[in-house]
Amino acid sequence: MNAPDVVVLDYGSGNVRSAVRALEHVGARVTLTADEHRVLEADGLFVPGVGNFHACLRGLRAVDGHRLIDIRLAGARPVLGICVGMQAMFEASVEPSTQGAVPGLDQWPGTVERLPAAVVPHMGWSRVQAPADTALLAGVADERFYFVHSYAVREWTLQPHGPFEVVTPKVTWAEHGVPFVAAVENGPLSATQFHPEKSGEAGLHLVENWVRSLR
Repeated sequence: MNAPDVVVLDYGSGNVRSAVRALEHVGARVTLTADEHRVLEADGLFVPGVGNFHACLRGLRAVDGHRLIDIRLAGARPVLGICVGMQAMFEASVEPSTQGAVPGLDQWPGTVERLPAAVVPHMGWSRVQAPADTALLAGVADERFYFVHSYAVREWTLQPHGPFEVVTPKVTWAEHGVPFVAAVENGPLSATQFHPEKSGEAGLHLVENWVRSLR
């Protein structure tokens, strides 16, 4: 059986070597690129994200990433967003920007807000609370994962509705001062606020879960 073909979206989000290594470690064939054909044809698209929300969104839009993600999801082609790559999937962020407001990709309703905790950023290992039927965190639902962030989504408002809605989003939570969304599985679109590629064996297990789902 051929190894799943994964593209790590190259849009200037920072060091992605650890993500590429993690994907290769679990058996994926990995390409770092923003080439439209490769992004659309790959079995899976990995969207990294490091640093400022607004800088990441500008980078994504500069390589037409918003459109390419839309096209993939419309065709039920898997996408996995990590850290700010997860935050980008929501409507907006209140993170300050000297260049004005930059909306998110609006795949999910919700606003990325600053964590009202005594110490931010939230940096280090935290345990997550995953739903019983999680596929992304199967086998590691009770493990700790590595977080580095000051902003997060604190409310999940998207619920199944209508006679044709058959996919119930699976939401994983963590806490730093307040509960926040740590991961989401919603049809072809999955995302984590933590860094699985920096989360040791548990993180590699999660990455392997996702890569195996591409076959």
